[in-house]
Amino acid sequence: MCGEFEIESMPNAYSIKVRGIVQGVGFRPYVYRLACANSLKGWVLNAEEGIEIHLEGDEGQLQLFLEELKTHPPQAAEISEVRVEPGEAAGFNEFAILESTGARRPTVRISPDLPVCENCLRELFDPEDRRYHYPYINCTDCGPRYSVIRSLPYDRPNTMMADWPLDEHCAEEYGAPPNRRFHAQPVACPACGPHYLFHAGDEVVRGDEEAIQKAVHDLQSGKIAAVKGLGGYHLACDAKNAEAVCGMRARKYRKEKPFALMVRNIDVARSLVDLGFEAEALLNSIARPIVLARAKVELPGVAPENDELGVMLPYTPLHHLLFAFGAPEILVMTSANRSSEPIAYKDDDALQQLSDIADGFLIGERPIARRVDDSVARVGAFGSTILRRARGYAPSAAAALPTERPILALGADLKNTITLVVDGQAFVSQHIGDLDHYESFCAFRETILDLLSMYEIDSNELLLVHDAHPQYASTIHAADISASEKCAVQHHRAHIASVLAEQSAWDKRIIGVSFDGTGYGDDATIWGGEIFTGSVREGFERVAHLRGAALPGGDAAASWPIQAAAGFLAQLNDLPDMAAPPFSFPPRYREALQLVNTKVRSFGTTSMGRLFDTAAALLGFTRGVTFEGQAAMWLERLAGHSPSTAAYPFPFVGNELDFRPLLDSVISDRIRRRDKCQIARAFQSGIAEGLCNATVFLSRTRKVDTVVLSGGVFQNEMLLRDIKSPLEAEGLQVWTNHVVPSNDGGISLGQAALAALANRGSGASFKETESEWTTQVT
Repeated sequence: MCGEFEIESMPNAYSIKVRGIVQGVGFRPYVYRLACANSLKGWVLNAEEGIEIHLEGDEGQLQLFLEELKTHPPQAAEISEVRVEPGEAAGFNEFAILESTGARRPTVRISPDLPVCENCLRELFDPEDRRYHYPYINCTDCGPRYSVIRSLPYDRPNTMMADWPLDEHCAEEYGAPPNRRFHAQPVACPACGPHYLFHAGDEVVRGDEEAIQKAVHDLQSGKIAAVKGLGGYHLACDAKNAEAVCGMRARKYRKEKPFALMVRNIDVARSLVDLGFEAEALLNSIARPIVLARAKVELPGVAPENDELGVMLPYTPLHHLLFAFGAPEILVMTSANRSSEPIAYKDDDALQQLSDIADGFLIGERPIARRVDDSVARVGAFGSTILRRARGYAPSAAAALPTERPILALGADLKNTITLVVDGQAFVSQHIGDLDHYESFCAFRETILDLLSMYEIDSNELLLVHDAHPQYASTIHAADISASEKCAVQHHRAHIASVLAEQSAWDKRIIGVSFDGTGYGDDATIWGGEIFTGSVREGFERVAHLRGAALPGGDAAASWPIQAAAGFLAQLNDLPDMAAPPFSFPPRYREALQLVNTKVRSFGTTSMGRLFDTAAALLGFTRGVTFEGQAAMWLERLAGHSPSTAAYPFPFVGNELDFRPLLDSVISDRIRRRDKCQIARAFQSGIAEGLCNATVFLSRTRKVDTVVLSGGVFQNEMLLRDIKSPLEAEGLQVWTNHVVPSNDGGISLGQAALAALANRGSGASFKETESEWTTQVT
């Protein structure tokens, strides 16, 4: 009888698959330690989808393991899914980390680069530690990830560290489960790893400490240093040295656009800008972005005509060493490039391109796999928002789309990003830039090939998505990419869809407001002040918009507020002499007005961005802009120096927001010599009040309870603050972008979402383009 014998029970077994950002963040060592702590046997490895685990042991210990795994993963990890299935016990005697598998196409999320951790910092400044003052110190909790990965899975042979074999000490740490560097792929030390050198003309200074000290001496002396970081080179100088700052502006051809600052520590940051709890948390977050906040002090030349400063903390060991060796406590730390070009990241290119900008180069021997700029973020009326998504965020998944089809979305031509959808995960690239610059366009093509190669996607499998503008560089390039299907998505609908993709709200019917400077409309005019209703799945119907105006010179008017003003002011009656005080418009205005009157090179527009430019021109911004959005930022700054005041009229009539009463009021008060700051504030308040009236009316007639705001105009924090309370008082939810920028940096995500869910039977119309059929998603 069975009861007469003692039968040894077989252990329970589970097969576990974990998806998300789980490679390159110390996840396998974490699993190893957790399994050993619970007396479990089996293995863990990097797989195409993420992490695979086989566990055997007592059921109670298995459940404890699973609970801990889900609730307390490593700090840099981001778990999107844990699948647990019964497994077959094989009688393992221990728990082990196995070599990665590579049989299928990868779908794992790539970890963004991580800031140096506190443990590594302690070792960095410990004279007794063998990594004392070593600028490439890292462990499983910190260091380079995306910027050094060449291919997946994330193992040392697939990184830029493959050419530096581990010495005996590093190999021992790498293989020791209790060690913080257990399976840390970029691990190195002074004996076996890369180093820094300083290069200036014919002078070359080798040795990490010596090279850094030479760079610090140059910074102290008012010189400009090119410093190699995680994702490319920075140009650095003493932010308190006005001559150095002005010299950098002149050499970079960067006339007025604000410079980013890197500060020694959080105390210095607090002395520079107003940091609330949320802003300080954002500054200290694992992404370590540049954070915009209101300035407490003025640093001449750093942020001309701007009340904000962009501040970031040191995030690499090298940055900490620079400050420790005596670098000025506030450094201009801007992308190493000429204005509007992409950041330099290859050593030879940097030496060639920056030779007449930088006085010296602090060069690291470890190559950079791909350029990754610094991210820019702020805390605003609706919480934290991203203005430029790059280091620390990219290329993590911004959304999960309900599709299994691979999709490549090419984004827009300004502030370009691309999105690759793999197994439903929407991977949004780092900020690439403006594609009208050749070097940025080259970076755009490189990024496409890079992501397709990383995830082993054959372009012939793709649904390829691009903007509807036929003359965008990204649209034209789409014709050169082979794909199983191609579709064009209208620009402003993509803005709205990007917000809904972040929320995974595919069937939610909303009122969508898309305000920006320019975008190709369904009627081939230049849109930019659009209101839609609908959902991602059913599509978006344009139900209202800014009253149309003429735009002399088309997109060129974005560079000259008075040129944009000519088209809007042409609709007003009894205009004063705009060439006379107080307006004093230069001759370009008269020339633009002639284009409007003769209808030569003049295009229809509903652009809210150009309306803001018109108001700025009326208040004195009559020169050309030197960076995108400058006039609107100038106007917002003026308004910020005035208390709240009565709003100018901006009526919603029929399906149009009528700008004529708004501009009439600006002109009338300007002639009466009302304070310009008060005029700007009344204009801003008028835009907000008119928009609130329109959205409340449409939400009631369309029976929806949610308003979505997206587009570059909604980077205007005053506008968002003025909108928030009135809409919420009407019982409306207000959704904005948080994961991707509201500017064109979020377009590619919206394109991917609309293409993934478009109803080809009813939500799309077809048009022939260059001898091939292209779907026009509406």
